[in-house]
Amino acid sequence: MPGPAELITLLFTYNQWANRRTLGACEALTSEQFTRALGSSFASVRDTLAHIYGAEWIWRERFEGHSPAALPPGTDFPDGSAVRAALEDIDAALLRYVAGLRPEDLDRTVEFSRAGGKRASGPLWSMLHHVANHSTYHRGQIATLLRQLGATPVSTDLIGFYRERAAGAAA
Repeated sequence: MPGPAELITLLFTYNQWANRRTLGACEALTSEQFTRALGSSFASVRDTLAHIYGAEWIWRERFEGHSPAALPPGTDFPDGSAVRAALEDIDAALLRYVAGLRPEDLDRTVEFSRAGGKRASGPLWSMLHHVANHSTYHRGQIATLLRQLGATPVSTDLIGFYRERAAGAAA
């Protein structure tokens, strides 16, 4: 079984895989569908993808000791390719970051200011787990939004990731 730092890297490899699959499913949408307000937690598929990006970005900033005041709005991303580029960049940055962690780094306390200035802190390992879980939650929302738009969502279940990796290793 992998050690704690390797498991975190595996979790973020999964997160990247799942984000890319979700982005791929969104490519079939027209521009109007991509930005159509559907009354979910975030107005549209674009805004939900932008939120996934923004949350991953703000947490990455926090891990480095920064406390941004807000997430970037969905309107910062005019189309699917802009969201894809940002999400792929932050996923790669997160993977580089976690790949460089040692087991003892995972217990480090991260302190930051939330939007509104309230201070918060906690162990790095719990925040890393939160980031991946948070993205999973919103990818599920995107699957529902895609169905509402008549598009076909993709599975991003963790077991699918493990099975795909195992099949690739066996080949």
